[in-house]
This record gives sequence, C-alpha cells and structure tokens, in this order.
Amino acid sequence: MSYQHILYDSSAGIARLTLNRPDKLNAFTTAMHAEVRDALARARADGSRVLVITGAGRGFCAGQDLADRAVAPGERPVDLGESIEKNYAPLILALRGLPMPVIAAVNGVAAGAGANLALCCDLVIAARSASFIQSFSKIGLVPDSGGTWTLPRLIGNARALGLAMLGDKLSAGEAADWGLIWRAVDDAEFPAAVDALAARLAAAPTLALARTKAAIYGGWERTLAAQLEVERDAQRELGGSADYAEGVAAFVAKRPPRFAGR
Repeated sequence: MSYQHILYDSSAGIARLTLNRPDKLNAFTTAMHAEVRDALARARADGSRVLVITGAGRGFCAGQDLADRAVAPGERPVDLGESIEKNYAPLILALRGLPMPVIAAVNGVAAGAGANLALCCDLVIAARSASFIQSFSKIGLVPDSGGTWTLPRLIGNARALGLAMLGDKLSAGEAADWGLIWRAVDDAEFPAAVDALAARLAAAPTLALARTKAAIYGGWERTLAAQLEVERDAQRELGGSADYAEGVAAFVAKRPPRFAGR
C-alpha cells in the first residue's frame, strides 16, 4: 500500500509510524485508518523490535476528523458505533497485541481518540508543551478508543471522571505527575529522548518484553492465583530462549548482553 496520510519506515529494529495530516492535527479519516492497519502489519512482519508512533507538525493527533463524517441536511446520520467497530476498536486491540513495545511519542496536543490512542501504547513520552484532552463531552459523546477502560485503571475513578466529564486540557507535566504517562521531557530534549528510548528497547530481549506486556495487561482481569500461573508459563517458555541464555552468559562474564530478540 502506498501511504498518503502516514509515514512509515523501519531500520535498526525500530519501526516509526508518523501520522501525517499536519494541517488537520493528524485527525483520523477512514483512509488513514486503513493505512495505519497496513503499517502495523508491516511492523509485525519486517523484524521490528519496537514501534514508535508520533505525529507530524505541531500535534500528535486530534482524534476523529469530523469532516470525514459530515452528511448533508436530511441524510441519515453516520453510525458512530460502526466507526468504532470497524476502525478504532481494531486499532487499539492491534496495538495492545503487537509482540513488541509500542512508544507513543506525543509531540503536541493529543485530543479525543488521539489521546486514547496514545494512552493505549505501552510507554508514553511527551514533550512538555504537549497536552491531553478528553474532548468527547464537548460534542455530546462518551470517551472511546478504550478511554473509559484505560483512564480509571491508570489514574483512578475520580480523576478519570473529571477528565471525561469536564473535557479540560491536561498538560504533559500533570499527566506524568498523575501517572497517566511514563515521562514528560523538555521540548528541546524530546527528539533525543524518544530516540534513546527506542534504541534501548530495540536492543532489549524482545520476546521477554512481549510476554511482560501481555502479562501485565491481562493481569488486570485475572486473580492472583491465575496470574501466578501465567508467570510460571512465561518463565518456562523464556527459560529456553536464546536471549535468556545470552543474558545469563553476559551476567557471568560481566559484559553487556547482546540480545537477538528471540
């Protein structure tokens, strides 16, 4: 697929997906969703060990492009539930299911579905000038793209309800202080911080990170006893991996490990 609304490249184990509609603050259209789905499939297939998602220009993602849903007076309203079912739900589940770490590099405003896209990623690093807005209540909607599920788990019901009902802007610094995101960094340091984080994860034991990701997300819905079984099964699998053997050998030899990601 040739891309018109995103950019994608992969090198040194790092896949980079850039939402590329800067004149619209990288808001989603149906066509853009199709391109992102294709790019995620490429990241799975091309040997990438980490995925970085960011936005072109001054914003990360403003959520849904409402003009893409516009109808003429008298026409049947767009079925928003169908859009969730066909586009946003598969996107969130695909990101959570990727067998590699996913970094949201939030370079500017992340609003609506764009905010929840970022929050579904494994690590969110944001420029200090960036912000997060649950803007749904401003147009009479409920937070989607996993927002009603993710927000209370990250910051508790009180703050989740405040953000969702009021639709106020939350700065990157506040988001980090609340535990909503991993880290906020000064704008001048942001590109280098993203590159360093991506390189660190690309050199890590990818299979172990994938199992860690799956175990932590799945653990929200399991009992402690069930989670202990998940950990047992993961350690049984990982104990036979090349990366575990390399990690132990490097520890004994007192040298940095050279993980192959398998």
